[in-house]
Amino acid sequence: MLKRTIWYMFHSVQSSDRLRVAAESVTSAAPDAVWALVADATRYPQWGPWSAAGYRGTAGHAPGAVYWLRSASRAYGRYVTTVERVEEFDQGRRIVYTVVGGMPVRGYRGEITLTAVPGGTRVSWAASWDKTLLGRLVWRGLRDFLPAALASLTTAAASGTE
Repeated sequence: MLKRTIWYMFHSVQSSDRLRVAAESVTSAAPDAVWALVADATRYPQWGPWSAAGYRGTAGHAPGAVYWLRSASRAYGRYVTTVERVEEFDQGRRIVYTVVGGMPVRGYRGEITLTAVPGGTRVSWAASWDKTLLGRLVWRGLRDFLPAALASLTTAAASGTE
């Protein structure tokens, strides 16, 4: 019997000038299995709520790489496409990205970190952005979205979706 995700933790904070959402999970999947799913944006539709994904220009997660993610469901009568840029990439361990289009926020910075633990991998996913009126509306959606996406990622990794 396949051992699935062990636990999830969710934390959301509103500080004075930044909004933040964070989630953490431990999965029985090896770090390499989780990394294979997060290091290539074209694989995101395999585990997350996206219908399509791709790169603009050079493919692959490396600093400066730009990729897009199209939502699997319509919002306000259309599919939403978010454009993100890789800012930092530590092979097998950590990706830092910023949103450069498609989401009405300023200063969005996200980070996915993998840590090997006995019997699996701890996955931490956090995002923060400027506290604006639209940013507060986005916060309402992302406080539910981020833990759900993390749960899908760790479940897919534990199931061997590679």
